[in-house]
Amino acid sequence: MHTILIDKFTVPNEAREEFLERLNINRNFIHTLSGFVKDSVYETSTEEGKFKVVTVAVWENEEKFQNAKAAVALEYKKQGFDINSMIQRLGMTIERGTYNEMQVS
Repeated sequence: MHTILIDKFTVPNEAREEFLERLNINRNFIHTLSGFVKDSVYETSTEEGKFKVVTVAVWENEEKFQNAKAAVALEYKKQGFDINSMIQRLGMTIERGTYNEMQVS
């Protein structure tokens, strides 16, 4: 059964370019990992001059997802990248959740 990571970002418009650059780096990296199935990105804007982005990454199963999390953390360390610092510096918010695919009849 697939494991799905859903991230919801709220990003000030002035941080859009830097955010999208990092998003593309991350997406390109996860596409190379074992167990990656697919991903998608959605956006909308708010009346407050921000934009919201929802990313959905689908993994073959929980084990592959956990391995991917570890690989991403290692890659961030190699790059000297700290996501929490970026979120704070750019004035972003993030809501993250992991979901399991549900079979509905």
